[in-house]
Amino acid sequence: MALSELYTKYNRVWIPDEEQVWKSAEITRDFHSGDDVLELLLEDGTVRLHPVDPSKPKLPPLRNPDILVGENDLTALSYLHEPAVLHNLKVRFVESRIIYTYCGIILVAVNPYKQLPVYGDAIIHAYSGQNMGDMDPHIFAVAEEAYKQMARNHKNQSIIVSGESGAGKTVSARYAMRYFAVVSKSGSQTRVEDKVLASNPITEAIGNAKTTRNDNSSRFGKYTEISFDRRYRIIGANMRTYLLEKSRVVFQAENERNYHIFYQMCSCADSAEFKHLRLLSADEFRYTGMGGDITIDGVNDRKDFEETRQTFFLLGLKEDFQSDVFKVLAAILHLGNVEIRSSGDDKSSAPLSDSHLAAFCDLLCVSAAELVRWLCNRRIVLVAETVVKPVPKERAAAGRDALAKQIYAHLFDCIISRINTALQVPGKQHAFIGVLDIYGFETFDINSFEQFCINYANEKLQQQFNLHVFKLEQEEYMKEDIPWTLIDFYDNQPVIDLIEAKMGILDLLDEECLFPQGTDQSWLQKLFNYLEANPLFEKPRLSNEAFVIQHFADKVEYQCRGFLEKNRDALYEELVDTMRASKFSFLAHFFQEEEPSRATSKGIKVKSARPSVKPANKQLRTSVGDKFRSSLSLLMETLNATTPHYVRCIKPNDEKLPFEYDSGRVVQQLRACGVLETIRISAQSYPSRWTYIEFYSRYSILMSHVEADFNDKKQTCKNVLQRLIQDSNQYKFGRTKIFFRAGQVAYLEKLRLDRLRGACVTIQKHVRGWSRKRKYLRIREAAVILQQYIRGKRTIRKTVTAETLKRGWAAVVIQRYWRGYRMRQIYHAVQMASITIQAFTRGWMTRKRYKKMMEEHKALVLQKYAKAWLARRRFQTMRRLVLNVQLSYRVQQLRKKSEEQNKENRALMERLTSLASSHSQTMEKLHSQEAQLEKLTTLKASLEEREKKAREEASMTINQLQRRFEELNTEKQNLEKKLEVSIKKTKESFDQVKRSLLEEKENEVRLRKIAENNTDIQRHDHEKELETLKEELKRLKEDRVSLQRKVEDGAQVCSDLQEQVIQLTKHVKVIPELRRDLNNLQNQKDNLDRKMKEESEQTRAKTKEIIRQLLGGFIEEEKLLGLVPEDSEKIYELDDVQEAFESLQKATRLLENHQKEQRETYESQMEGLTLRVEHLQNENGKLQNLFQEKSNINEDIRQEVSRLSSENSVIPELKLQVSELHRQKQELETVVREQNSELAEKNMEISNILHKKITEESSQRRHFEEKAKELEEIREELQVRIEELEEENEHLKRQQLMEGEVKTKLREETSQLTAENMDLEEQLDQKDRWIKKLHSQIKCLEMSQKAKQAPALPKEYLGMLEYKREDEARLIQNIITDLKPKGVVVNVIPTLPAFILFMCVRHADYLNDDNKLKSLMNGIIQGVKKVVLAHHKDFESLSFWLSNTYQLLNCLKQYSGEEQFLKQSTPRQKKNCLQNFDLSEHRQILSDLAIQIYHQLISVMQKTLTPAIVPGMLEHESLQGISSMKPTGFRKRSSSLYNDSETYTISSILQELSVFYSAMSHHGMEQSLTKQAVKQLFFLIGATTFNQIMLRKDMCSCRKGMQIRCNISYLEEWLKENGLQSCGAIDTLRPLAQAAWLLQVNKSTDEDAKEIAEKCTELNPVQIVKILNSYTPIDDFEKRVTSSFVRQVQSFLQEYEGATQLMLDTDYRFQVTFPFYPSSTALESLQVPSSLHLEFLTRI
Repeated sequence: MALSELYTKYNRVWIPDEEQVWKSAEITRDFHSGDDVLELLLEDGTVRLHPVDPSKPKLPPLRNPDILVGENDLTALSYLHEPAVLHNLKVRFVESRIIYTYCGIILVAVNPYKQLPVYGDAIIHAYSGQNMGDMDPHIFAVAEEAYKQMARNHKNQSIIVSGESGAGKTVSARYAMRYFAVVSKSGSQTRVEDKVLASNPITEAIGNAKTTRNDNSSRFGKYTEISFDRRYRIIGANMRTYLLEKSRVVFQAENERNYHIFYQMCSCADSAEFKHLRLLSADEFRYTGMGGDITIDGVNDRKDFEETRQTFFLLGLKEDFQSDVFKVLAAILHLGNVEIRSSGDDKSSAPLSDSHLAAFCDLLCVSAAELVRWLCNRRIVLVAETVVKPVPKERAAAGRDALAKQIYAHLFDCIISRINTALQVPGKQHAFIGVLDIYGFETFDINSFEQFCINYANEKLQQQFNLHVFKLEQEEYMKEDIPWTLIDFYDNQPVIDLIEAKMGILDLLDEECLFPQGTDQSWLQKLFNYLEANPLFEKPRLSNEAFVIQHFADKVEYQCRGFLEKNRDALYEELVDTMRASKFSFLAHFFQEEEPSRATSKGIKVKSARPSVKPANKQLRTSVGDKFRSSLSLLMETLNATTPHYVRCIKPNDEKLPFEYDSGRVVQQLRACGVLETIRISAQSYPSRWTYIEFYSRYSILMSHVEADFNDKKQTCKNVLQRLIQDSNQYKFGRTKIFFRAGQVAYLEKLRLDRLRGACVTIQKHVRGWSRKRKYLRIREAAVILQQYIRGKRTIRKTVTAETLKRGWAAVVIQRYWRGYRMRQIYHAVQMASITIQAFTRGWMTRKRYKKMMEEHKALVLQKYAKAWLARRRFQTMRRLVLNVQLSYRVQQLRKKSEEQNKENRALMERLTSLASSHSQTMEKLHSQEAQLEKLTTLKASLEEREKKAREEASMTINQLQRRFEELNTEKQNLEKKLEVSIKKTKESFDQVKRSLLEEKENEVRLRKIAENNTDIQRHDHEKELETLKEELKRLKEDRVSLQRKVEDGAQVCSDLQEQVIQLTKHVKVIPELRRDLNNLQNQKDNLDRKMKEESEQTRAKTKEIIRQLLGGFIEEEKLLGLVPEDSEKIYELDDVQEAFESLQKATRLLENHQKEQRETYESQMEGLTLRVEHLQNENGKLQNLFQEKSNINEDIRQEVSRLSSENSVIPELKLQVSELHRQKQELETVVREQNSELAEKNMEISNILHKKITEESSQRRHFEEKAKELEEIREELQVRIEELEEENEHLKRQQLMEGEVKTKLREETSQLTAENMDLEEQLDQKDRWIKKLHSQIKCLEMSQKAKQAPALPKEYLGMLEYKREDEARLIQNIITDLKPKGVVVNVIPTLPAFILFMCVRHADYLNDDNKLKSLMNGIIQGVKKVVLAHHKDFESLSFWLSNTYQLLNCLKQYSGEEQFLKQSTPRQKKNCLQNFDLSEHRQILSDLAIQIYHQLISVMQKTLTPAIVPGMLEHESLQGISSMKPTGFRKRSSSLYNDSETYTISSILQELSVFYSAMSHHGMEQSLTKQAVKQLFFLIGATTFNQIMLRKDMCSCRKGMQIRCNISYLEEWLKENGLQSCGAIDTLRPLAQAAWLLQVNKSTDEDAKEIAEKCTELNPVQIVKILNSYTPIDDFEKRVTSSFVRQVQSFLQEYEGATQLMLDTDYRFQVTFPFYPSSTALESLQVPSSLHLEFLTRI
């Protein structure tokens, strides 16, 4: 069909408009060939006649149907032209509030000037793994596509972000890098992805500035390469920059600012850290106050500076580097304020007293004189001499600004280099993704060198873009086997040649820069001469200082002023030398002749975009244009080696208003960024491309019955198209798609709409006819009824007489009486029945009330006992707290005493120091008298003789002391040997006692009779003996204290001995006194030994007496003697007390064993009595007079039980006494060992000191004899002093000993109190266990009495499994590790492993084997963990072991013996409770393990279910005959296309849920746990589906809401079928259900808005507005949601407070609980199947 045939009535077209660019109009009359005018009706009602040239008709572009407006991809529009693109963007941006739109391979991003909630981590995870086009357009979709292609094709990628200033390029690039950082976590500790994101604040601070168009405009180009390893995780990054706008450092236009970093520093000028920089306010510096406005609304420079510094630290740039950077920046500001004055005759000068000049020189460490000299002068090198020439003020100021620009450029490059170094992480790069943030095409009123370079770069990028689009189109056609025809597209190679070819603009510019006298005018003249013939180069008519270039986007006029200066970028060599001579190495490094090469990327070696400063030789200096051309060429090589992805940022208005759309500004940018060129290329071929399934679903209404019944849908589509469109050139059939020419889809939509309108007319015709016919029939029926009524009345009047009336009345009377009789009969029957029912009902209610009263009475009794138990437990807890408080109080008191003692010690130390000072004074007096020794030479001979005698006496004394020391050692060894012998004998005696006790068992019958007669007497004796034992314990404690004091006295004697040894050093005559002291020490030792012997004998006698009193009635005298050692005469050491306590402990054990045997005897007696009662009952059952005798026997049994329980209550007290004795014995052992070690150490010290002092004495003896006479006069004074010192020293030692005693007592008291607390707790636990055992015995006796009346039963199993310790590993291996969930045995009883394991636990508890029980529990837990870890992806294994772990946990609770778990247990189950161990800690570990298995099970189910959710809930059409699919025609990239191996439907989801539920039920999982798992899965289904609705505009339609609601009903039916309505799963689908309702409800009136606000309680305002904005009609019969209605809904929603989160958290997990459910399975009835290979288990 020809395109001109579509210009028919009611179709709409676009006509040009000055304000709106394009305006819509409707055709009022069909257009025919040859017409010279097209009649149009504008939207405002104005009629317009559009002129048309009949010879060459150029008709206005047609408007797309409303059904195609708002598409995600502009290329999906049927009519592809500029107004269609502009309108589609406006509808999406203004009405739907959607900022992203695809245009083929381009993502068009319109800046909303408002923060939107579409960039959270939840959005990132939602786009991760999705194909491009499956979800709404987004920057994350482009980033995901690049990441996916890199991983799939192993090829580097690039994302090119372009647009003019203020369009949002920097933000888009930032979000793209953030996406890569989130989805590709590095896994290393360096967190390089955080560093990549952290580099943005630094680069924005030093490279961004406020302009008239943007508050944060990037003034440089940036290409960031993000490196990935083989696992596609970020390992580093590299940044390259292009064309920094250096001129902004020294000049800003009005209402513009310099780079942000300057204002950030000035905002912190008052900080102490920056005082040395001498900063001022930003408006006081020339370089920052030029634009007038130094602030930005909503921006806090001080806060931004803190963020900049934090990112410095995050990147590892330390404070030294930061300080250097801030110095350079501050120096640049001060340099701008340096005043240059004119001195006349083209001379200039700068005062050296300028404060800013001084600050600049101080900060950069340069010479102020040199700087001023070369700012105001220039050196000219001639052939024979060098001349210094002054320069005028303007040239000097230009040199100053050039220096500032050069310093800032070098600083910028240095910071970028350091950032690149920080972003490099060790590791090999496998691939990279580059993000190019570069300026778009620019045209201003005044365009200079910067705009020329920017537009040159955009020409290169546009050329690369055109070639890439052309290549993709060709690949698409070849893939679909469609003949390829050449497409005419714009090639901008001539413009590029005009700029960069030989003798082009750049070449001529570089040539002119080589001439010293070259000017902008001379260069412009060369351009006119050489390039005048080029059609793309023009000379403006009204200006001689500009030239015009025809770029691909528009014509641009460039002003030539400043081109040469900016291209040279020259700086006087003298200033360079001055900077190079700086002592500030950081600055001097900038101006070195040879700089080190920059760090480059590993994948592609790239030079810096800003090469280093070259030498001064003019022939070798590189121009800025040449540098930019080289770097741009290198960038194009990099982009050509990668797969590019394009993001075009659009600025919707210049006023920065949110969601305001200026069509003029937008269309200008669309033309400049290549979007319209893409549209034009697409429109020339086949722009609309639909799959066969989409076409069949959409246009099946146009098919005939024969075509619709054909099975091959592809052939059906071909037949329909060939019938509808006669011209085969208007479409092509590909392998998977149908390709349409422009306008053909609109034609098909017109045919479809006509068919629908015709169908609607037919339906309306039949409905209206049926309605009218129905109304007519009702009227006719009413008329017939009226006629019948009137005719009846007339007939009655004619036929009624008196006789008939009488008969009538008589019949009425008869009927009355008969009906009364019948009603009375019925009434009486009903009355009797009611009375009967009431009687039975009242009786039932009375019995129910009585039963309830009895239950309440029993509950009160239970509460009474429970409250009493709780009160006792609170009392015990309070008592423990009081004991702890007492302990802490005592500790504090002892600490206070120790502190006071320390104060006294310090006072004594001060006194000792004063005595030492006085002693030093006396020694000085001795030195003064040494001069008199010369007079004593005559006494030399006599002194020698005395010396010999003294030497002999000393040697004899030494020998005697040595012999005495050896004797003491031998005695000590003998004592130790005797101690060992006594210990051996004691052990032998203990063994003899044990043998005697074994022999004593044979006399149990005789002892039983004695015990029966003497039990009551012995109990009283026991109590008395316990009191005597307590008294003896107190006395023993006192004896222990006295022994400790004696030992301390011995230590004090040793110290006295040491003091005596010290006296030997003072004079030889002290040796005899030492001998006497040794004798005294020996005597004291003998006395001490004698006393210890007496004490040991007394203790031994008392012990014998206590043992005899305890066991006198049970064991013979000769066997008691075996408890006491035979060599009692040798017991005189402290260890004998220990042996005595051991013997006492043995006696106590004997008593316990005897009572235990006695209790067993009683039990056997009770069994005999029971048998006797049974025998009497069997023989005398018929005799009633023997009943009293049986009751008497039962009464005797109860008394016997009570007596035994009272006797058993004494046993814990005896055990307590024994434990106390044992503890005291251990304390005595530790004291004796410590004292022996201390005595040995002190003896060794004394011997060493003696040897040392005697040797020293022999060497000094001669000197003492020479001074003897002089010392005799002073000796008395010294003796007095020495005695005082000795007394003080002894006092000090005693104080130290007392302090030590206090500390030891403190430790002992603490340990004693702790032990007492532990003993009390143990006693309480023992009493509780005894009470439980007694209760169980009483219950057993009662059960035995009840069982007397029943016949004897065979022996039953106890529900325990016995195994050997060495078989534990086999048990774990067979029952846990190797067990398969699908085994035959497991199918019968799924939780059998849990029961088997618990029965083994019961046996370990029955044996009271702590080690065996702990080993088994640890083995079970570790085995389950091992199985779960090995099968962490197997749903069957996880479900099976979750069920068994839960069952084992319930068994541990049910059989724990705790009241709260015994309420629903049977008597037999209560009997099988654990008796000896509390497994609450293991229950907690099992509970944690069950939680871990549950979460792993949920993860496996979610992973299995997730792929089916979106296709099944959204994409599959579960309602037959209602198509909710709107074909988008989106052309996915080749990498995004995939063939689904499986088509998911709602049945797939239900099937997966059924599989999960049946498996969990088959494994015996508790219903409550299954409900929690199903609730979690339903939440995943609802959240995932809801998130897809939020992110897919094509899913927001009325029919899609119907599909969703239908699918939710299927899920509800599944819950009802499986009895899961009460699990709360359907509540998790409420947000999804309300979203579906919101899609279906009317959205036009205020009542509708109010209803939406009231009913959508599960949705927050952001989600509601998102759905309303995204609502997309499927047909022309539906209407879009107006902006006014959305605002009305928002006004109602302001009253409701809610979250602002757009997405639901699909990773949210409900808290799992494990409620207790008792099992009715009897353990004794379970058998171990042979298939489990557990033959080593034995049933007990």
